[in-house]
Order: sequence, then C-alpha cells, then structure tokens
Amino acid sequence: MNALQRDLKKLVPLVESLGKADVEADPYRQQFHLQPPVGWLNDPNGLCVYGGQYHAFFQYGPFDVTGGVKHWGHAVSTDLMHWEPLPVMLYPDEPFDCHGVYSGSALIEGTEMYLYYTGNVKHPGDYDYIKQGRGHNVCLAVSHDGKTVASKQCLLYNKDYPAGLTCHVRDPKVFAYEGKYYMVLGARTLEDKGEVLVLESTDKLHWNHINTLTTPETFGYMWECPDLFCLDGQWYLAVSPQGIACQNVYGCGYFAVYGDWRGECTLGEFHEMDAGFDYYAPQSFVDENGRRIQIGWMGMPDADYGNAPTVAHGWQHCFTVPRLLTKGPGGTLLQTPVPELDARRSAAALTLRNGEEASLSPCFDLTAAPAGDFALTVARGVELVYTEQDSTCVLQFTDPAQASGRTQRRTKLSAPCRSVRVVGDRSSLEIFLNDGAAVFSTRYYPAAGDVAVKISGTDALVYSL
Repeated sequence: MNALQRDLKKLVPLVESLGKADVEADPYRQQFHLQPPVGWLNDPNGLCVYGGQYHAFFQYGPFDVTGGVKHWGHAVSTDLMHWEPLPVMLYPDEPFDCHGVYSGSALIEGTEMYLYYTGNVKHPGDYDYIKQGRGHNVCLAVSHDGKTVASKQCLLYNKDYPAGLTCHVRDPKVFAYEGKYYMVLGARTLEDKGEVLVLESTDKLHWNHINTLTTPETFGYMWECPDLFCLDGQWYLAVSPQGIACQNVYGCGYFAVYGDWRGECTLGEFHEMDAGFDYYAPQSFVDENGRRIQIGWMGMPDADYGNAPTVAHGWQHCFTVPRLLTKGPGGTLLQTPVPELDARRSAAALTLRNGEEASLSPCFDLTAAPAGDFALTVARGVELVYTEQDSTCVLQFTDPAQASGRTQRRTKLSAPCRSVRVVGDRSSLEIFLNDGAAVFSTRYYPAAGDVAVKISGTDALVYSL
C-alpha cells in the first residue's frame, strides 16, 4: 500500500463521519434507493452478484457534493432494496488513474472479482483535453473477497486504441461469451462521431480490437457507458450518446443489433430509455436467477436544473430502483421495477377513486389501468397528463419549489396507455407506462411529510412502501 492509499483510506471515512449527521437529517433522504453516504454519486459501475449478494459500485465524490475526483463507492444487498454501504473499493491512487477512477464493469469467475474501469489522467499543459492532454486508460483491479483490492494494473493506454480517435475512449463493459472475453468501449472520433469499440481477449488481460459499432450517419459526438447484451435471442446495444437532439442535455437509449456484433452487423432504430429529467448511464447484469436487471443514475450531466435541497445537506443523486428488462413488441425493451419492490408494499391498498385526492406517504406504489385520458397530480406540484387522441404523455412541474429547475418532459407512446405504475420515494418519482414500454424518472422536492395524490379519468390502487 502506497502513502496516498493510506491517506485516502483514512480521509474518506473521516469525511463520511463528519457529514453523517447533516445527511441523515435531510427530509429528502431516500428510503429504498441506493444513495451516497455523503457527497456526489453518479454512474453505476460493476453491477454483479458475488458471494450470494448483489454488489453495486458507483462513481463517488466524497469530498465534493458537485463532483470532484471520482472513486468507486460500494454497497451490497440481498434484496435490491436494502443497501448496506461498504468502504470505498477503488481510489485514484496510481499514476494511471490519478485524476479519477471512472466508470466500468465487473466480471465474476469463481471467487475472483475483476473490476475493469477507466483511469482518468489529465496531463499538465495547455490542452483541450479532448484531442490532447488526457489519458483514458483501461485498468483492471482484482479482488479475492469482493471487499478489498489485491492488485491494480493498466491494460490499455490511448496509444493502444485504433487510429482516428480523440482521447475520449472510456467505460469498459466486459463479459464472457462463447469461450472468449469481450469488451465494449465508448469512443469519440476526431470527426466528432460517437461509436463503440469491440475488443476480444482469451485471458482477460490482452485485448484486440475486432469491430466498431456505429450508425451510418453521425448520431452524437460521443457514446458513453456502452452495454452490449442478449435478451431472448436478441442482442442490444445500450449507450448514452452526447450531442444528439433530445429533451435532455444528453441522450440515453438502445439499439437492437442485427447480425453478428463481432463482424458484419447493423444497428436498428434508436429507442429512448427514459423520457424523464433524471436518467443516464444505465448498466445491466444477469443475476443468479437469469434475470437481466438494469440500474441507472437518477441524474443528468450538465443539466440546467439540480438538487439544491439535498446539496444543502451535503449529498447529491441516487440510483433508480433496479429494473427488470424484458423483450417487448418489435424487439423493443420493457422496464419494470424488480418484483422485490412488491415485498415493501403495505398489506392493504387504498383505492383512489376518479377525481379524489388522498394524503399519502411519500413512499408509495400506485397502479392504474386507464381507458382514455387521465391526469395524476402528486404533492399538488407535479402533473402527469395523458391524451388519448395522440397517445402523448406529459410530465410537468407546476410548483417551482418542488422542481429545483425542472420544467416539462413528454413522450409519445406506440400504443394507447393502458397501464400506469408510479413508484414514489421521498424525493423521486419513477413512472412506468404500458408495462414499462415508456418511463419517466425524476427527482422532486415536496414539503416534508405526507403528499397529496389525486387522479382523474380512472381509479387507482395505492400501496404505502
């Protein structure tokens, strides 16, 4: 252990202990979403099952509530709802990752946990840090117990990537398939075109570039956080593209992949993953029951809205509720909360009649089966309005105090809306339409205590969580 490692391992717990009381006093602290002990959280990393537990790592800035130098925070769970925080797993403590341990993934083989990540290095000088001056290195940390790191090394430097790329090559997702190992990396070309590199290995250490996945025409300048996976025989590429025309600053969605992604293939239509204000950089994994589970960051980089109420208490951001991915019509993806959420429901449901308003716990699970236009209002400041004529659903804030800068988002459904599920926590709403064919995720900040919920155009069942 070097001197920097020793210092950081003392300093991070000290900062967490000093900020604990202020964070825990926050009325907007979530009840069943993974959130940082203090400071900043963003991208989910290294999602996996190891030793009979779910492990979730996350981009973590313990010293700066607005970001700062990134570590990998760590939490474990047995039910995807109750998360136990563990000590930081990866620190920016080597020359190849000294300016941040950026996003990546986990590969589990027996008792070994292999954590692949991007080591961020910003060289001193007059650089733009896009085409010059930045190192985005593929690094590997190995753990024998799922809690501590036994070794770290750098596997690939920028010079090892294909020609024609900027310094921005990052976020390795690694998986085993047909006797070999594969890695996908998000990339930005010198012509500002986003793409995903596919690399192959036989030993997890030495990697060869074998293919590049992209669209014929430029679709954004950078594809972040790639996730390549198969579901019911169909391969999908999920990416977070920067520089596309969308409602948010950056996009987030997926392509169906047709053909062999190791060679000749094409990408299908791009589908938005979540139409809400706060959703980015999702990653998925397969659990011991064969379910593909996805978790996203309930945030958005560089947005003109924020989370001032939690920042005032020394923390910011959380993950979404873990979502079960299933294959939908026409090769689309459906997202629904994992069934483990149902176990948190109250024994009895409240029936909320058409036109009625009820005072509910901010932690609730609402379901409805509309047959036409409907409107749902939460805390008298957030509205969900569906119009049958054009199958359009709008999420809008009517109370600026709850919005923290958020305004309106909309989505057009591919079929009339016949199912609605709203999962509320103390400072978030996740709305699933048509069994997860469309989703809105947002943070919000109602007055402390119970929230008023009103529905018009249909009845609803509401459980406390």
